[in-house]
Parts: sequence; structure tokens; C-alpha cells
Amino acid sequence: MSVPQHVAIILDGNGRWAKAKGLPRTAGHTAGAKNVETIARDAYDLGIKYLTLYAFSTENWNRPDEEVEALMKLLGSYLKTCKAVAKKNNMRVRVIGDKTRLSDDMQKQIRELEEESAAYDGFDLTFAINYGSRDEIVRGIRKMNKEIMSGDLSVEDITEENFSKYLDTADLPDPDLMIRTSGEQRLSNYLLWQLAYAEFYFTPVPWPDFSKKDLQEAVEAYENRDRRYGKV
Repeated sequence: MSVPQHVAIILDGNGRWAKAKGLPRTAGHTAGAKNVETIARDAYDLGIKYLTLYAFSTENWNRPDEEVEALMKLLGSYLKTCKAVAKKNNMRVRVIGDKTRLSDDMQKQIRELEEESAAYDGFDLTFAINYGSRDEIVRGIRKMNKEIMSGDLSVEDITEENFSKYLDTADLPDPDLMIRTSGEQRLSNYLLWQLAYAEFYFTPVPWPDFSKKDLQEAVEAYENRDRRYGKV
């Protein structure tokens, strides 16, 4: 069985899930947050090594203030409890995205969580928070340009492989499979560089209802595809 090593998921449909049940959008986000640990455990059980979840995009700041505040509280609450979860499950946790716009307290929580879980090697869970792929690429270009200006890097050394080292995902393998829940079929500025050779899987199931069965169906669809590009 050819299980994908790295799965990236766009967690979509929390608001629509809540609306269908006559609940406020914040209730959908709460339900979605509760599903994160469940799916991470399911991914591990299926043999997936890396899981990257699109939790909050750079564009999400444009949502109503009340919804943004609720999302930030949920993320902060999860990060506080995630240390114990990471230790219990031998799980390394990291956050990609521009952390500078996050609150000082959240940045501190992220640093502590990443430092404390860095040695865990049973499973690798990554959250994309205040993440946008175009923003990531621009930040990567700036980092590279600084090294060129300082003389530490020459223009001739710029390659695809070298440029990848300046991205937030420098320590991660590229995703093999990208899943988007809730029926939309677009990338929404998610891992544009890294998904160049990934398989895409779109499901109508909203994120709060996404289960191990749904994850398994996505993995089975991946297994049935003819992967013929140069890397395999």
C-alpha cells in the first residue's frame, strides 16, 4: 500500500457546517478545532508521517472582527494544551506563516511548543497560521536577497533546491497529497510552491464532519492514481 508520506489539508467548511445546523459560525470553528487531534491520530494510524493543516490564512484577517477574535482564541487555547498532547503522542509540532502579526503571547506559546517538541519523532504536525503562499515566497526572496547582498550567496547558486531552503517548510518534505474539505476546488494561496507535484483530493464533507473514513478514502484515491512524474 502506497500511503502518502506527507498530507496537507485545507480545513474548510466550519461556517457552512454551523449554518446548516442553525448555529453561529464560531460554533463551527470550535467543532473544527476539536477534530484536529482526532484526524492527526487517524493520520498516524494510517501510516502518514507528516500532516500540515491550513488553520488561518493571511486573508482570514478580512473576516468580521468577532470571528477573527474567536479563531485566535481557539488557536491560542489549542497551543496551550498541545504541549501535553505532543509529549503523549511523541509528536513534533511546528507553525509556518508570518508569526509577527500574531500576539506576543501566541508567539511565545509557539516558540515554547516548537522547542519542547523538537526532539519528538513519532509524528510531525504542522499548522499554517497567518500563512499565505505568496507572502511566504516573498519573505523567502527577501531572505535570499539579504544573503546575496552580504556576499554569502551568489546569483549562480540560486536553484529550485536552494530556494526551497528559504521557505517556511525548509525542514519538511513536499506534500504528496492535498485534501480540501467542504467542496471548494481551489488552493486559496496554500503551499503553491510545495504542491507542484502533489495529488489533489476534494471532498464535499465539511471539516468538522471529516472522519478517519473520509481520510482513508482520500488515501485510497491517492493510491489508485498513476504517479509517473520524475520523482517516483
